[in-house]
Amino acid sequence: MRVVVADDSVLFREGLVRVLAEHGHEVVAAVGDANAAYEAIVQQLPDLAVLDIRMPPDMESDGARVAARVRAQVPSVGVLLLSQHIELRHCLDLIGTPGFGYLLKDRVLDLADFDASARRVADGGSALDPQIIRALVRSRSAPSAIALLTEREREVLGLVAEGRSNAAIAQSLHVSERTVEAHMRSVFTRLGLSDDGSTHRRVRAVLSYLDERLGERASDLS
Repeated sequence: MRVVVADDSVLFREGLVRVLAEHGHEVVAAVGDANAAYEAIVQQLPDLAVLDIRMPPDMESDGARVAARVRAQVPSVGVLLLSQHIELRHCLDLIGTPGFGYLLKDRVLDLADFDASARRVADGGSALDPQIIRALVRSRSAPSAIALLTEREREVLGLVAEGRSNAAIAQSLHVSERTVEAHMRSVFTRLGLSDDGSTHRRVRAVLSYLDERLGERASDLS
């Protein structure tokens, strides 16, 4: 996997480079500001761009804005945002879409989990930090469509939103994979997502789940 890394902290940036290299990935560029990050991405066309949300020149969600530009200009590049604190204002449109992830920097300390998340995003999947999910679902009260979900279905869908596979969810909840599949079929039915053969039906389920919860308070979380 070819990766561009962008973080203005030299120590953190070099740490990411080392972690990625130790897991067999090629870091094709490691830069410290948003402008350099965008140039490196469009020139190198990596499989994945790992971007700090706050970088020069403005230190105000510059990484998230680069992510939006990358998605518009080179959508084949997976984007994994990292931040110290939850900042949603400039990346709400990307959350839940294929090839996008958002993790808090503490998550990097679990090297195996970080590597799995990075690979998943590069492969067109998603990865959301559990704290990001909690922030999103607390942003407003549940509307009618989501209110139809059982507590277990919400739990399963929350784990799907983190980017976990059915097998991983089954292991986490100590149930069979078939049980997880049954919960997801029920979720699709309750949210009105017909089986049209789309490979991104899970993503659309997550988007339905999150979109109805963002509302006016979402911007206040940034």
